[in-house]
Amino acid sequence: MKTSLFVALGLMLVLEGVLPFMAPALWRETFRRMTEMTDGQLRFVGLTSMMGGLLLLYLIK
Repeated sequence: MKTSLFVALGLMLVLEGVLPFMAPALWRETFRRMTEMTDGQLRFVGLTSMMGGLLLLYLIK
């Protein structure tokens, strides 16, 4: 279980780094837009992301 958690964390870090590496200007603009969002909008984005991840995990298992 611990190994799977570290593999998942490593994969997450790789995926998080793809956009800043491949398109830094796009990443910067996206980040700027996110800083202008309200707390409610950011919470919705976070909730949607978590639900998508849970759905993906459910479909894989």
